[in-house]
Amino acid sequence: MIKLLGAVLVLFAGTMIGFQQAAKFAERPRQLRQLAHALQRLETEIGYGHTPLPEALERTASATPEPLATIFRKAASGIWETESFTFRDSWESAIQSQWDATSMRKNEQAILMRLGSTLGISDKEDQMKHIHLALLQLKAEEDAARDDQGRYEKMWKSLGILIAVLVVILMV
Repeated sequence: MIKLLGAVLVLFAGTMIGFQQAAKFAERPRQLRQLAHALQRLETEIGYGHTPLPEALERTASATPEPLATIFRKAASGIWETESFTFRDSWESAIQSQWDATSMRKNEQAILMRLGSTLGISDKEDQMKHIHLALLQLKAEEDAARDDQGRYEKMWKSLGILIAVLVVILMV
């Protein structure tokens, strides 16, 4: 009876580990899409709303789901609270502090870091061009993330179950 209970728990744990890993592959394209929508909103705020950058970041954060909203919110608060921070410092600090909470990778982080080095130091048209370039780069990353999702999501689900079955067989 105890062996049966242990086998069921091992099967459940292995299956959940596989499904958790698969969920990471499913989460990345969704967060990239949300990030692209947030940058489009920021582009609109800057280009058409003529909104100052800290306020545009706060408005973007209010329309963006977590954990991405926190990045925009922290970047805005870094500008409002410490005037010694440049926008670039505030942006990089916000990204680095929140990046582990996202499912995104270093490529996407590099795109956002490059964007942060150009925002706030040029005119409106130039900022809109840089945001548009970042959107194109994020679109390519989203396509790659969807490919990874299709390739690895099912594999991780199956692998979790199969490894759990192997452990159960070795236990018996």
